[in-house]
Amino acid sequence: MQRPKFLSLAGLAVLALIVVLAAGCGGSKKKAASTTTSATTSTTSTSGTSTITTDSKIAAAVPAKIKSKGTLTVATDATYAPNEFVASNGKTLTGWDVELGQDLGKVMGLNWKFVNATFDSIIPGLQSGKYDIGMSSFSDTKEREKVVDFVTYFTAGTSFYVKSGGPTINSLADLCGHSIGVERGTTQAADGATQNTKCKKAGNKGVSVHVYPDQNAANLAIDSGRQQVGMADSPVAAYIVKQSNGKFKLTGKPYNTAPYGIAIPKGNGMTKPIQQALKKLMSDGTYTSLLKKYGVQEGAITNPSINAAVS
Repeated sequence: MQRPKFLSLAGLAVLALIVVLAAGCGGSKKKAASTTTSATTSTTSTSGTSTITTDSKIAAAVPAKIKSKGTLTVATDATYAPNEFVASNGKTLTGWDVELGQDLGKVMGLNWKFVNATFDSIIPGLQSGKYDIGMSSFSDTKEREKVVDFVTYFTAGTSFYVKSGGPTINSLADLCGHSIGVERGTTQAADGATQNTKCKKAGNKGVSVHVYPDQNAANLAIDSGRQQVGMADSPVAAYIVKQSNGKFKLTGKPYNTAPYGIAIPKGNGMTKPIQQALKKLMSDGTYTSLLKKYGVQEGAITNPSINAAVS
């Protein structure tokens, strides 16, 4: 879910090919609801992982029914750079989530084929069997754990961003009386709605929450001045600001740090193999090197867990 854009419409179009964001993503999070977008199946991994080989013990732990597929369909919302986004050629899916997933597949002797999908369609797609894996900056939450399993692999919070010269927002309470632009199905959208109720209960002006189909659309709304405040996972918000060349700025500090989780159909036997593959990539340095490549190493973890939701 990601891309940079925020100048002319032409510039926005180009940026959109670079930054696809999302939520629940850090505080970022996304849910799952309906349809998928055009599936982009070309992926790329440039983290120097050609030397990664299959671990026979981990591969043996993959359930036979899944192993027989050889190739797993992995859904991601490629509008959330630098986590997952569409490369400048307009079709290749890339980002550190994508590269990490491909590396995990190598360790398990499987091919992870990433396809582009709307964030809120991914979990329903896992439940229906359309997708085998969901890797799209999902925050591991107790609500989501009711329908899918997670293996944690990163931590992120939610950050606020505004146009340069925009309002100072230090906390959710500061959103009272402001309008926000957020991606549909994300934790940020839910946080905005909850804060709207709190503001009104306290006798203050509410939060005007505007929900968009993807992060790029939310970014454009902030850039155009239609909304005042953007919210996204901390690494994504930082990337948006960096790519805006001074048009946007971060405000306040990230809140609600939570684990990202790889989403897996409930009880299908893949949590342990994925957890062990992650541990292997962490121990051999591949994981750390990849995060440093994208400048998101501050969110690194050392012990991947299964269903470790904190809220």
